[in-house]
Amino acid sequence: MAENHYDAIVVGSGISGGWAAKELTEKGLKVLLLERGRNIEHIKDYKNAAKEVWDYPHRDQPTQEMKEKFPVLKRDYPLNESTMGMWADEQDNPYIEEKRFDWFRGYHVGGRSLLWGRQSYRWSSVDFEANLREGVAIDWPIRYEDMAPWYDYVERFAGIAGSRQGLDILPDGQFLPPIELNCVEEDVAKRIEKAFGGTRHLIHSRVANITQPKPEQNRVNCQYRNKCWLGCPYGAYFSTQSSTLPVAMNTGNLTLRPFSIVTQVLYDKDKKRARGVEVIDAENNQTYEYTADVIFLNASTFNSTWILMNSATDVWPGGLGSSSGELGHNVMDHHFRCGASGDVEGYEDKYYFGRRPAGFYIPRFRNVGEDSRQYLRGFGYQGSASRQRWDREIAELNIGADLKQTLSQPGGWTIGMTGFGEMLPYHENRISLDRSITDKWGLPVLAMNVEIKQNERDMRKDMVQDAVDLLEAAGVKNVQGEEDDYAPGMGIHEMGTARMGRDPATSVLNRHNQVWDAPNVFVTDGACMTSASCVNPSLTYMALTARAVDHAVSELKKRNL
Repeated sequence: MAENHYDAIVVGSGISGGWAAKELTEKGLKVLLLERGRNIEHIKDYKNAAKEVWDYPHRDQPTQEMKEKFPVLKRDYPLNESTMGMWADEQDNPYIEEKRFDWFRGYHVGGRSLLWGRQSYRWSSVDFEANLREGVAIDWPIRYEDMAPWYDYVERFAGIAGSRQGLDILPDGQFLPPIELNCVEEDVAKRIEKAFGGTRHLIHSRVANITQPKPEQNRVNCQYRNKCWLGCPYGAYFSTQSSTLPVAMNTGNLTLRPFSIVTQVLYDKDKKRARGVEVIDAENNQTYEYTADVIFLNASTFNSTWILMNSATDVWPGGLGSSSGELGHNVMDHHFRCGASGDVEGYEDKYYFGRRPAGFYIPRFRNVGEDSRQYLRGFGYQGSASRQRWDREIAELNIGADLKQTLSQPGGWTIGMTGFGEMLPYHENRISLDRSITDKWGLPVLAMNVEIKQNERDMRKDMVQDAVDLLEAAGVKNVQGEEDDYAPGMGIHEMGTARMGRDPATSVLNRHNQVWDAPNVFVTDGACMTSASCVNPSLTYMALTARAVDHAVSELKKRNL
């Protein structure tokens, strides 16, 4: 068994798992990184990175066969030819929807770090204090001041393009130069600022696409191809493959094992510590055990909680970390698909360079300062302005010489935005294990029981109307408010189920992301979140992970773990 022992085991190689591996190996620990899916090598395996729509047999559209194989993916935009192989096989990995939940999973090395939208925002003091202030759920055990130096740390390494704005609701970070707004966005920003007396702001998106080279990481600045979801051969956006994994491998302290499905954390009842993990090899179905002094669960929100639920059931029927009764509860996502769009007159002599990977952001302004609404929390907007493409005329079914002439010219300007709203942590929104149904490897599956409630429904009305008001105040014409159907999970920001807290009676993890019931087990992916904010969560996962590793190594040196 000696060859199966490591100082630390990291489960999952996505955004947070990659960070855990990097930090642990750089601090001198021998680390085993376990990934349930296949390996994807940086650059070599980005097979579609240089392809265009016409290079695909069906012009990058989903076929009937694809729709039948991926009944969940087909509900929204992820299903297409170019990203086949980047999403989990839904036939091998089923789940139960007691209420509809769109679960989009990436089971491969790098996980969804290869597929994420790269929007990277810090949480504010308002976010960390909201639960306590409003009497919702439980208080976060940490504050912005605890996180600020770790935000600094991960931003410098990952490379976040953005601009300093001095807004309390959206703290500034360690930014590379921003991806610039185009001429329409700049003018709309000025008009919004003036129309609302400086209380609403249209700013540069803050994204993990580098705008200056990082030669120490072999990363080149963004080429404005906007094909990020196909893997970037330039390493221009942050991913496990481009950033954290190479650093970890270069230490000589990392062992990467793909096709390794962790089925449980092995728990020592006498020592009240985890001693390792059990793994099924996804290719040969053999079972293995690996031991370690410390374990980081970063398998993604629901999978990390699945592992806990399936562990130490002889001690806790609900699984390791279930003593509070909160394991699996308080599921959150960001509800969206609400906003507005319209036409912008003028600027016919203006165009833009390339295809930016980002547009603009409008930070939260509801329930901030003196503003008070009938619902709790708030929302921000992501959007962009652009010129219409050649296919505008196809939609009108024009023909002849006029069509040929028009196709060679850019169309008029349009602008649109969609809101991303905070979802409250409701105890009754939960996942659970259903042992009556199993996956390809005979493992129990998750059952989803999640819904938005009246607070979110009330917020969505403002998400539409405020978007209309913002655009009309900026002089945009033909403004149309839009609200499409939303189901939990569509935001691909699932959070909660193993929340951090101050009291083991009401939480799964302590302030350092340690499982109360097994302090050498850390959970630093979305499962640990106590509330959701309205900003994209990945930057916070990175900072929480780096912070937790620092604590873990310190405790190991003191022999406390």
